Amino acid sequence: MSNVPAQRATAHPASLTQAGTSPSGNCPDCGSDRMTALAMTLTDGTPVQFASCHECEHRQWTHEGSALEFRDVIARATKLKI
Repeated sequence: MSNVPAQRATAHPASLTQAGTSPSGNCPDCGSDRMTALAMTLTDGTPVQFASCHECEHRQWTHEGSALEFRDVIARATKLKI
């Protein structure tokens, strides 16, 4: 017996690449609406929205509406060794 929950069937398959799904709308670098956007939680518990552009490959993490610097994302996502 498996502990994996059954997946729900949907009429329309999910897609991370729907136009205009970025938290900011279009890409801030090139203006494209071909964005992948998803919510994630960094290692330190910080909830962020991640967005990636399919045209220019710009990537952005935001927390509470403010963009995070890449070095801050790395610092928050680094697991501390005890």
